[in-house]
Amino acid sequence: MFTGIIAATGKIESLQNNGTDVRLRVNVGKLDMADVALGDSIATNGVCLTVVEFDSQHFSADVSSETITRSGFAHYANGQGVNLEKAMLPTSRFGGHIVSGHVDGVGEVKSIDDKGKAVEIWINAPTNLARYIAEKGSITVDGVSLTVNQVDGAAFRLTLVPHTMQETIIGSYQPGSKVNLEVDVIARYLERLMLGDKAAESTAKNDISLAFLAEHGYLK
Repeated sequence: MFTGIIAATGKIESLQNNGTDVRLRVNVGKLDMADVALGDSIATNGVCLTVVEFDSQHFSADVSSETITRSGFAHYANGQGVNLEKAMLPTSRFGGHIVSGHVDGVGEVKSIDDKGKAVEIWINAPTNLARYIAEKGSITVDGVSLTVNQVDGAAFRLTLVPHTMQETIIGSYQPGSKVNLEVDVIARYLERLMLGDKAAESTAKNDISLAFLAEHGYLK
């Protein structure tokens, strides 16, 4: 589990295609690797990866075809900047929100505007994720825990302070940049719970609709 509080930024040094997956090697920048062991998890742009090799300045991990399909890794190349966070400890300060490191989809930066010292960014999310994004709710963007300040359809607005812009790769975003999105895990579980016994039916039948909500008393 992660908190979405980025510890360091790094860069991808190599992406080795192994046919069914990719072996990734990352230069970790200022990330402290002193307490890292084989098998540990490091969130890389919000994707939970398992360390299979490491030294004081690097780690390697295998990226599955599922992860490549679901995340921005399909667009990455050598030199790509990445946000890094080691898995939290039970004794860690919980500064962000619950982040699983399981990316739900890829969004696209729509616009970036200066607002005093802050920066406002609009991001277009995939339409199937729109229902999980709520004003003043939490969302993870490339591994960064952020607050949604406005929602317009499948688009949402973020307001970022200078520290976040400087200490994460968000400072390098441009309109059109692809970003990994993880919605609030609580929203996903609530949706599943609302299905009740229908959750055991085929996934082709268990989408929540307005008719389903009305039938079960959630709409009047």
